[in-house]
This record gives sequence, C-alpha cells and structure tokens, in this order.
Amino acid sequence: MAAGSRHDAEALREEIAGVLSSMGLRLSPEKTLITHIDEGLDFLGWHIQRHRKRGTNRYYVYTYPARKAVKAIMGKVKAWTRRTSTSLSLDVLLIHLNRILRGWCIYFQPGVSKATFQYLSSYVWDRVIRWLRRKHRRINWKELRRRYCGGAWWPASEKRELFNPATVRITRYRYRGSRIPSPWPSTG
Repeated sequence: MAAGSRHDAEALREEIAGVLSSMGLRLSPEKTLITHIDEGLDFLGWHIQRHRKRGTNRYYVYTYPARKAVKAIMGKVKAWTRRTSTSLSLDVLLIHLNRILRGWCIYFQPGVSKATFQYLSSYVWDRVIRWLRRKHRRINWKELRRRYCGGAWWPASEKRELFNPATVRITRYRYRGSRIPSPWPSTG
C-alpha cells in the first residue's frame, strides 16, 4: 500500500523489485497489482475495498470473503453432496461438511461476512435436503422433516447436527490492548 499517485506506486514497485533482486527474489507480474483502494483487491481469499459507511460521509476499509473463496466452498459442498453415496448414513455426510464449513467460517469470521454466511447457510441446507430427497425418493416432506430434522427444518442425525454458518458471530475490530507482545524491551 502506498499513499500517492499511480506513478508513485509504480516507482515504489521498481524500487522493491531492485531490493528483492539483490536477495535472489523477484516480483511475480501476475500476482503484483497496482490498484486504487476504492476499486478493491483480492488477497488470500479476502476482498479488500474502501466504502462510505452508511449514514455518514466517512470512508472505511472493509474486508469481505472474495467471490472466488465463496465459489470454492460452494464447490466443496456440492462435491461432497454428490460424491457421498446415498447408501451411507446422514452422519457420514454431516461429519465431512461440518469440518469444511467450520474451518471456512472461522477463517472469515473477522471480516464483513454475515451476509455471506447466511447465503452459505441456505446453500448448504439446500444441498443436504437434495441429498436426503435423493436418498429417500418416496417419502414426503413431512416424513423427511420428522426423520431428519426433528420436526423442524434444520437437518440433523441422531448424533450431530449440520453446522449452520449463519449462527457464527462476527468478531470485527477486536480490541486486544496490551495482550499483543512487544518485540522491544521495555525501558523503565
């Protein structure tokens, strides 16, 4: 990140490339991006962009799960609900899906992720219900809900429940105060 014009950022990139070349390293042209923060950028699964905060005239930098990351988790859920045989129990499917979903949600918990988690929650519910409908083609909704949702709407087996990403609390702007260790010795 640099404060200044595009020309300043390009000059800084060349300077950095010179320093790295003396160490035997180089910048990858495919991965090096010069863009304005208002246009946003994707970095390590996050989309980082500056927006005006609703109701004010102040601008803040927000981090969202990138579209590519959301598509990747949706692809994994789709693959597991397709790959898992309907001859297996719901428990086997839930074990794998819960592991994937928990890890993904914990990674994206510190960002602006609530809407994404709700979207993912409805997608996962739909995929698991489709799997159950494929497993039991002849039973109706009422029977399916009684057997696999405990009379409610969220899928569960006798031992475990499908992890619901919409219930994950977002932990943005966590104050850590003096719990961050200082690498410099204290003078006192």
